[in-house]
Amino acid sequence: MYEHTFIEVCAGCGGLSSGLISAGMKPILLNDNNKNCCETLKLNHKNVKIKCCSMYNIKFKKYKDLDLLIGGVPCQSFSFAGMKKGLNDDRGILILQFAEIVNTIKPKMFMIENVRGLVSHNKGKTLKKIIKKLNENKLYNIKFKIINAVHYDVPQKRERVIIVGVLRKFNVEFNFPKKSNNVISIESALSNVPKSKGTKYSDAKKELFKLIPQGGCWINLPKDKQKEYLGKSYNSGGGKRGILRRLSMNEPSLTLLCSPTQKQTERCHPIKTRPLTIREYARIQTFPDDYEFVGSVSSQYKQIGNAVPVKLAYKLGKSIVKCLTKINVMNYDK
Repeated sequence: MYEHTFIEVCAGCGGLSSGLISAGMKPILLNDNNKNCCETLKLNHKNVKIKCCSMYNIKFKKYKDLDLLIGGVPCQSFSFAGMKKGLNDDRGILILQFAEIVNTIKPKMFMIENVRGLVSHNKGKTLKKIIKKLNENKLYNIKFKIINAVHYDVPQKRERVIIVGVLRKFNVEFNFPKKSNNVISIESALSNVPKSKGTKYSDAKKELFKLIPQGGCWINLPKDKQKEYLGKSYNSGGGKRGILRRLSMNEPSLTLLCSPTQKQTERCHPIKTRPLTIREYARIQTFPDDYEFVGSVSSQYKQIGNAVPVKLAYKLGKSIVKCLTKINVMNYDK
């Protein structure tokens, strides 16, 4: 049986690679430039080559027979929550470097995961420029789609854009995985979660959260406390519904970010007056309970918050395997 191979750059702590491995694929190289991410990868992906450096420093030419090149290329440059500098940011330029690698080794397929803001950034011109660069040799059929992890057995509302390219010469179409009707709530996801470390609230913030019901936020506070906590931003307009946000047990989680205690994007436990813990974060991102993370508590939150949910990666992986199987049958059984 042919074993489908992949390389992942900007691999983070391994959410995407874990899902692809579960789908039956074999990693031949995982790359990230963050030391803690690399140590997490080494701990959980034994006997896999891990390169802890910039993707600029890797000689990719020797991987020309690759099935799949993937990358969760840094996405803050295109985020609605960020400054949206796009390709003018060093992190944004990495997506163009990914395109250079594609054009160098010409894998059978490639896939990029990024924030949905990439689609609308600069009125869509940024995405067009990226796709043009990815396909500068006119070798690929490329499609993209905004998908929400909540539709793929992930207990979290998390929208991302997925860009997939398949070499034209194989005349095989990639189909995105079908949505699941199974919506998973936080209550189900957090059942019997192993104990773990987590950040804490100040006593003052605890008192505020005691006044907020499940699914609520700062607007549930008395007016005087709203004004005191928000200060000048009270009159700044906008919903600001991420501030002092308590999650709801009977709904999926909101998108997990790099910390559960950022003022604009709080992620308070639905019942307990505390932030979500490390293992709760991991559960919501669908990492197995035996998947270990390396580094400080803040580093672990960041690694998990930046990851592709494992079950979403698995569903994408199964669709990729179907596509590659068709390609390899055509290529080797003629």
